Amino acid sequence: QVQLVESGGGLVPAGGSLRLSCAASGRTFNRHVMGWFRQTPGKEREFVARITESGDRIYADFVKGRSAISRDNAKNTVYLQMNTLKPEDTAVYYCAAALRATSSPTDYDYWGQGTQVTVSS
Repeated sequence: QVQLVESGGGLVPAGGSLRLSCAASGRTFNRHVMGWFRQTPGKEREFVARITESGDRIYADFVKGRSAISRDNAKNTVYLQMNTLKPEDTAVYYCAAALRATSSPTDYDYWGQGTQVTVSS
C-alpha cells in the first residue's frame, strides 16, 4: 500500500511559479513510477509528468520546458516545479504511483487527494 498526500497548490498570477509536493507513505515508494496528473471540471484527468525509480522523466507537451519533476527517495517525496504558469494550467493536480512507466491514469494504482492550482490572468 502507498498513501499519497499532495501539497503546495494555491493561487498565483500568470507567469508565476509553484512547487507541488507529494509525500508518500509505505516502504515501496522506491519501486514505483510517480506521476502527476491534472483535472478540470467536466474533463478527463490528463497526464502532466512522470518519473521512474531511476529518474527518467517524461512530460506532456503543454508543460515541457516550463516544469520539472523530481523525486527524493530518501524522503519518499516527489515534486513538480511549475514555472511560467498560465490561466489554462488551473486545475486540481494529483500525484499517483504505478509499478510501470506509463502515462495512462488507469494504470496508476494509488492516488492522492489532489491540490488545487489556480492561475489568475
